[in-house]
Amino acid sequence: MFPIIRKELAAYFYSPIGYIFLAAFYFFSGIGFLLNNLLEQSANLGGVFNYLFNFILFLVPILTMRLMSEDIKNKIDQALLTMPITITQMVLGKFLAATLVYFLALSVTLAYALVISVFTTPNWASVWGNYISTFLLGETMIAIGMFISSMTENQVVAAVGGFAIALLLTLIDLLAAVFTQPLVRTIANAISFYHRYEGFSQGIFKFSCVFFFFSICSLFLFFTVLVFDKRRWG
Repeated sequence: MFPIIRKELAAYFYSPIGYIFLAAFYFFSGIGFLLNNLLEQSANLGGVFNYLFNFILFLVPILTMRLMSEDIKNKIDQALLTMPITITQMVLGKFLAATLVYFLALSVTLAYALVISVFTTPNWASVWGNYISTFLLGETMIAIGMFISSMTENQVVAAVGGFAIALLLTLIDLLAAVFTQPLVRTIANAISFYHRYEGFSQGIFKFSCVFFFFSICSLFLFFTVLVFDKRRWG
């Protein structure tokens, strides 16, 4: 599995994708810190992470669009399937490589917490809640993006598919906000990523929310394994 991780990490930074993702994440998080903390003179980082929510939804497909589709296009997937590793190890290796790049992007927000701590004492429960929620959100979107990438050899199609999922998740939140019918709001909130993400950002830790993101992440990783298993025997 470690050779897969090294290969994918190298691919991210031998191509512009890794740099584009990191630059975009740093830019938008910096804008969020400027608007919500520096200009407002606020010590609450929750505004930065709320600001980042939709950007993460639409940035992660850039990170995942080549993970599977590039190998399929170049027929490297057949060679990977003959390596002395299981399909699960291959998928997890690629997933962990994307996770490391995502974590590298997310780590810039630690600097914001340090800057605030120089002037005042941040609400650390809220800060760590934000980190947990943002990490879980990113992991889930990486798993979804990997599954979409495994379904096509075209990186653009994989990216557009990821953007479509991000748009759908945004529309679900709009449904919960616009419709007053209790049933519609209950269903929308039950499947809403933001509804669970927001609780963490307020320093409220709920195991059910961790389970929600972990379950969806695991489910789409499993779907990706099934796709490649079918390709091996198909």
